[in-house]
Amino acid sequence: MKVATFTVRATLAQSARWKRAAEGEGFASVGSWAAGALDAFLEHRARAGRPIPLAWHLGAFKVRLLDGSEVTVRGRLSPPFGYFRGTADGPVAGHRFSLVHLPTCKLIATLRSAGQARSLGSELAPIFARDEHGGAAVIERHVREQA
Repeated sequence: MKVATFTVRATLAQSARWKRAAEGEGFASVGSWAAGALDAFLEHRARAGRPIPLAWHLGAFKVRLLDGSEVTVRGRLSPPFGYFRGTADGPVAGHRFSLVHLPTCKLIATLRSAGQARSLGSELAPIFARDEHGGAAVIERHVREQA
């Protein structure tokens, strides 16, 4: 099994509370207790309907435009999504941002702000993870709410 290591800073009071909680639940270390606690937090957040924010970074990706051509655009990526400044007609300067499903190069929606594109991507991520064709109702709601 591959593992990752994290360093967490805590105050003295937090450290004492975390050690007591780990010992009380029978964990050998605060690290193993924290891993379980963080997983439980993320599961609770997902059940509550709150999407997990995606980590966006600059990059280039392909998008299929309205005319059927595929072009490479620069924008923000957080697989399986990317967004760029522009519309289904292509990249343009302005106040429109288009969310793209990276594996298929398909433009999902064009929205008024980058924040709306990020929000829609975060909400769609769990749906696309379960069902590649899902999310139509969520997309329609986001487009309707921007009007």
